[in-house]
Amino acid sequence: MIIYKNAPLDVGRGETYLSVAKKVQPEYDAPIILAKLGQKIVELNKEIPDEQELARLGLSDQELTFITTKERDGHKTYERGATMIFLRSMTHVFGKNIKKLKIEYAVGDSLYFSVSFKDGSAVTNEKLEEVKADMQRCVKADEKFVKTKIPTDEAIEIFRRHGMKDKERLFHYRRTSTTNVYRLGNYIDYFYGYMPPSTGYVDIFDLMLYKNGILLILPYYKRPLEPGSREIPEKLFDTMYKTTQWCDNIGAPTVAALNDAIANGKGLDIILSSEAYQEHEIGQIAKQIKEEGRRIIMIAGPSSSGKTSFSHRLSIQLGNVGLKAHPIACDNYYVERSRTPKDENGEYDFECLQALDIELFNRQMTALLRGENVELPTFNFKKGVPEYNGNRLQIKNNEVLVVEGIHGLNDEFSYAVSNADKFKIYISAVTALNIDEHNRIPTTDNREIRRMVRDNRTRGFSARDTIARWQSVRHGEKKHIFPFQEDADVMFNSASVYELAVLKTFAEPLLFAIPHDSPEYPEAKRLLKFLEYFLGLSCEDVPRNSLIREFIGGSVFPVG
Repeated sequence: MIIYKNAPLDVGRGETYLSVAKKVQPEYDAPIILAKLGQKIVELNKEIPDEQELARLGLSDQELTFITTKERDGHKTYERGATMIFLRSMTHVFGKNIKKLKIEYAVGDSLYFSVSFKDGSAVTNEKLEEVKADMQRCVKADEKFVKTKIPTDEAIEIFRRHGMKDKERLFHYRRTSTTNVYRLGNYIDYFYGYMPPSTGYVDIFDLMLYKNGILLILPYYKRPLEPGSREIPEKLFDTMYKTTQWCDNIGAPTVAALNDAIANGKGLDIILSSEAYQEHEIGQIAKQIKEEGRRIIMIAGPSSSGKTSFSHRLSIQLGNVGLKAHPIACDNYYVERSRTPKDENGEYDFECLQALDIELFNRQMTALLRGENVELPTFNFKKGVPEYNGNRLQIKNNEVLVVEGIHGLNDEFSYAVSNADKFKIYISAVTALNIDEHNRIPTTDNREIRRMVRDNRTRGFSARDTIARWQSVRHGEKKHIFPFQEDADVMFNSASVYELAVLKTFAEPLLFAIPHDSPEYPEAKRLLKFLEYFLGLSCEDVPRNSLIREFIGGSVFPVG
C-alpha cells in the first residue's frame, strides 16, 4: 500500500508519480520535481507500483513524499535538466562547428561552460541570444526527458558516433552491463543523477558571456522561483579556472583520463604532479606574505578543506623565505561552555561568532604584534573551559602569527588588528576534475567524503553519523564562511586531482555499512554510485605531508 501524509493513497493502475504530483502541488511552496517512495528517490515519469508489484519486491506499506526545487536533490535535478536543454540548443545553433563544449564548475548561481569551435570563432552576444531563444522554445514545448536503459556496449557505440570521446572512455571502466541514457528530441546524452519529467519544469534561466565561456544562470535553490544573480565571485572563479587549466595541462580533466593514467601505471606521476603543484602554490603565497610585510595570517575555509595541514605546510614555506611562523588555533578562544549561545533548537551554537572570546583574542593579538610576552589559552573541550598552562609567546620582527579558524576572514573577529598587518587566505577543496564533459563533480561531494573518512578514523563516527550532520555543517558554512570568501587576499585550492581514487578505498566500506532502512541510505547509495566511476588508487604513494593525509591518516603533522 502507498501511504501519503499518513493516509492510504488511491493509485490507478499505470499511474505515474507525475500525475499525483500535479494533484498535490498546491500543498507545496516550490515546484515538485522528484518523488521519494520509502527511502528510494524516483523520477516523476516513472509508474507507481501497485500492491502486487510491491509484494513482488518484498515491500509492504511505503510512504510517498515529494522533493521540490527548494531542496538539494531537487535543485540538482533542475540543474541537470537545464544543462541538457542548453547543450541541445548549442548543437542546434552551432552544429558540427563545435569542437569542445564542457561544463567546468558551479560558481555563484551559475554553471560555467568552456566552448571552442573548429573554425576558431567565438560566441557573440547575438549568437547567444539565438541559443537562449532555442532553449525557450524547448521549454515552451514542454518536451519530455526520455530515459532509456540500454546495454553499456551500445551506449559506448552511441557516444563514439556522436564524438563524445570522454563518455566513451568513461564507460570503458563501467562495471554494470546496462546504462541509462536520456533523449531530448534528437539529442542523446548521459547524466549522472535524476532528471525532471519535462522541459517545462526548467523555465527560469539566463545566459551570459563570461571570460571566454558561457554562464548558464539558474535560480538559487532557496529562491527557486526567482532568477539567479548575475554577480560572479571573481576570486573564486579565477581559482577554479587556474586549477582547471592545470588539470588540462597534465592530461587529467575527467575521471576517464584519471582512470587511464591509473590503469597505465601512471598513478604515481599524477600524485607527484598534484603535490608539486600545491607546494608551488603554497610557496608563492609565502613569498607574497613576505613581500607585503604582513604579520598575522588569517586562514579560513569550510569543513574538510585541509586547513590544519595547509597551515603547517605554509609555516614551512614561510621559514624558507626567512619568516618564523607561530600557529594559533581559534578553537582555543572559545568562551566557557555556560556562556556559549544556543541555536533555535536549544543546542550549543559553537559556530557562531559569539561562541568565541573576541575581546581576549584581539587583546592578545595586538599585544603580540607590539612585541609583548603573552600567555595563550588552551581550551579544555571536556570541561568546556579555557585553561592557562604556561604557553607563553613573544614574537620578533621576522616572526608571524598563523591563525586558523572558521571566522578568520571576518573582520569582526579581528577588529582591533590593523588591515595592514592581516593577510587573509581562503582555502577550499574546489574540485576541478569532472566525471565527463557534461557532468561535474560538486565540491561538496569531495568534502563530504573527506569528512566521512576522517570522522571515522579520528572520532569513531560512522558514515551515517557524518551524513546526518552534513546539512547542519553546510548551513554553518553558508552563514559564517562563504559570505567572506571574496575578502581574502588569496585563495588556495586544496583539492587534489587524484584524491577521490584514494578516498574511494576508505569510504566505500563505511557507506556499505549504512542500513537500507535508515534516512541516510539514499545519500550513501548516491555516493557509492558516484565512487563507482573511479579506479581505486593505493594510498602508499601519497606523501606524508600531503593534505590528503589529514583525512586518511599517516600525516607528519599533528592533525589528529
